[in-house]
Amino acid sequence: MLKIKRVYEKKESSDGKRILVDRLWPRGLQKADAEVDEWMKEIAPSPELRKWFGHDPGKWVEFKRRYARELSASDKAGLVRDLAREASTRNVTLLYGAKDTEHSHAKVLEEAILKRMGKETT
Repeated sequence: MLKIKRVYEKKESSDGKRILVDRLWPRGLQKADAEVDEWMKEIAPSPELRKWFGHDPGKWVEFKRRYARELSASDKAGLVRDLAREASTRNVTLLYGAKDTEHSHAKVLEEAILKRMGKETT
């Protein structure tokens, strides 16, 4: 099972493996308090894309398109595949720090992983 949530939310037993998918460490959060099992900053949007987006909801549609393209590139596609395999056998929670839960890159990543999981089961 795969889910996403803010890294600031309380850890739940159903979270399973908790993976931070932000390029930068979340503000105001001590690493010891985060209860993160893995930090996959390499799967986050590129620095250029992150800066261009700037959490502007008006750029969301284009951001989704660009980030999905990044996720299909060879370096990140393997990571998406690995996450899909892991999420098909255990609970995995993708963690992110953004306040805007509707316009978070983690949603795009979740969609890519779920799409890949569909391919894996056929």
